[in-house]
Amino acid sequence: MGTAIATMVTAVVGVLGTLSAPLVTTWVTRRQRASESRAEEARRRFEDRRAAYTAMNRASRNFHTMLKDALHRLRDGVYTDDERTRVEEARRDYRDRYAEAQMIVPEAVLAASRDVNVVLAAVDAAAKRIDRGLAGDGESAERALHDLKAAEPALTAMRRIMREDLGVAD
Repeated sequence: MGTAIATMVTAVVGVLGTLSAPLVTTWVTRRQRASESRAEEARRRFEDRRAAYTAMNRASRNFHTMLKDALHRLRDGVYTDDERTRVEEARRDYRDRYAEAQMIVPEAVLAASRDVNVVLAAVDAAAKRIDRGLAGDGESAERALHDLKAAEPALTAMRRIMREDLGVAD
């Protein structure tokens, strides 16, 4: 009787193994696909963040440079309509890159970007007033150039925070 029961148990286990193998395989495959999907999503988010950082950094630095050039030309009395247009385009690009990034970058990067924006927006407004002949008391191209220097450490801090978030080690 022992041999018959062992044979019967072996047969039942064999049948159950044969029947459950596709289920186990399906379960393992689903888990593998879910893991791959999560990894792909994480990679996509990283690439989106990296692209946003690159665009924000480039636009911020370009706007800074355009403002500095505009202020030098205002100071020297040689500011042209073409330069006004280029500064406005740089400002719009800067604003658009920041708006795009708001939905995908961490708050620390947005805070650093706001620090940059405070300086750039104030200097941009001053440059426009100076250009229109509506400068306030003590407001001049020289003063605005001095004020614009405050953007440099803020730009560096923003870049450092972005690099840290991306895992770039120095």
